[in-house]
Amino acid sequence: MLRRALQVARSYVQPKALVLMYHRVAELESDIWNLAVTPTHFEQHLQILTQAGNILSVPELVDRFKRNALQRRSLAITFDDGYLDNFTNAKPLLEQYQLPATFFIASGNIGKAQEFWWDELEAIFLLSEHLPRVCSLFIKGNAIAADLQEEQWLTASLQHRHRQWSAVNEAPPSLRAALFYRVWALLKTMPHADQQQAILRLRDWAGLPRVVRPGYLSMSAAELQKVSHNPLFTIGAHTVTHPALTSLAPALQAQELSFSQGALSQITTEGVELLAYPYGECSDETTAIAADLAFEAAFTTQAHAITRHTARHRMGRFQVNNWTGEVFAHHLRNWLR
Repeated sequence: MLRRALQVARSYVQPKALVLMYHRVAELESDIWNLAVTPTHFEQHLQILTQAGNILSVPELVDRFKRNALQRRSLAITFDDGYLDNFTNAKPLLEQYQLPATFFIASGNIGKAQEFWWDELEAIFLLSEHLPRVCSLFIKGNAIAADLQEEQWLTASLQHRHRQWSAVNEAPPSLRAALFYRVWALLKTMPHADQQQAILRLRDWAGLPRVVRPGYLSMSAAELQKVSHNPLFTIGAHTVTHPALTSLAPALQAQELSFSQGALSQITTEGVELLAYPYGECSDETTAIAADLAFEAAFTTQAHAITRHTARHRMGRFQVNNWTGEVFAHHLRNWLR
């Protein structure tokens, strides 16, 4: 009786699969959100993954999950957002090592000469050579006030502090960074149109022209088609404008999901049955909407392994950072335990 109870307990927590989450394969001058892995490190990760376990496409992983047929140590690779470097840097390496991946695309940026709002915001506050000393703005009824003091000029020391900052888990290291983070937290909950209006006002305050950096573009429709036509790869939805879905009314959440699903289906000429929630945020309402829209599975950013009791529309993923192959292997071993 005791032995059977222990077996049941083990089966409840035993990881069946891990889904890995990447965003970018690129070398960036600033990466405060830990989104980028260099091409050299990414290739080291792929070399390790070919030896690490059973590498599945996400559709196959979901299918086996539904049939309760997942083997232990199953692994899948995903990318979020749809940056151009997924096509130029990640795709060739994945093809070289014949490893499948799913790309979750924010459809509103496809082929547009624009950066994601968080990249523009970072460039304004953390990379601009000069800013006005005083910031005094109202953004959507919120007062934004700060005195940057001597930090109005971007010195080498200040630039170094910004480059070393991990905004995910560290306090802002400067007045500029503190102002950036405050504005970022405010914009994150806003609808896309309000975000763009706020960015415009901030750019005017800073006296900066709108410059789109080539390294921060998204894939075009033609590039996305080339990705989708390779049987190694799958295209998934990541909403239209990358909002924090839980900050939107249910009707707007449904619109973001269904419009993204429709646009991607039209570009790839294939059904889009997989979803990743921006910022990993979802509520019970969100998961119900995803199920109603016939998404087979949906993924968060929570570092949870997939077990037989995982909810299909709230599957976890493990973010991969810019680690060497050795460090990546260490994390992978721990996750697989």
